[in-house]
Amino acid sequence: MTADQHVREQLTHLLTLRQAHMTFEDAVNKFPQTAYNLRPTAVQYSFWHLLEHLQICQWDILDYIRNPDYKELKFPDELWPAYDAEATADDWNRTITMFQSDRDELVRIVNDPATDLYAQIPHGHPGHTVLREILVVADHNAYHIGEFGVLRQVAGLW
Repeated sequence: MTADQHVREQLTHLLTLRQAHMTFEDAVNKFPQTAYNLRPTAVQYSFWHLLEHLQICQWDILDYIRNPDYKELKFPDELWPAYDAEATADDWNRTITMFQSDRDELVRIVNDPATDLYAQIPHGHPGHTVLREILVVADHNAYHIGEFGVLRQVAGLW
């Protein structure tokens, strides 16, 4: 295995496997429908808000990587659902499906030999590479998936 293949494999594992943290699938597994819109004590957002934020941010970075006409989303309004937004079961499932689909696309990009992980993204900010963006996604996902898991425990939803 070359160094490049090793890096790609490690990035794929970082996005998809249980390593030093739970996976997205671990966190959402058997989550009760009655709690989709629950706001844990002293938290300003619901469980669905948190998942939707993860999905939006991951999609945003995917769009940044591949779209020369990328338009940056405004924080926080365009990166979180509206405060009063509530999810139906269809919304919850759509959020999960979109998160997984976008993550699969990031993995595909990482594993495409034509992807230069270290090259400047042509339409990106100086120093922004595919490698950097994948690490940002993985870091952001791990942070909020862990948060989801802790909030789930605090709310007694395991």
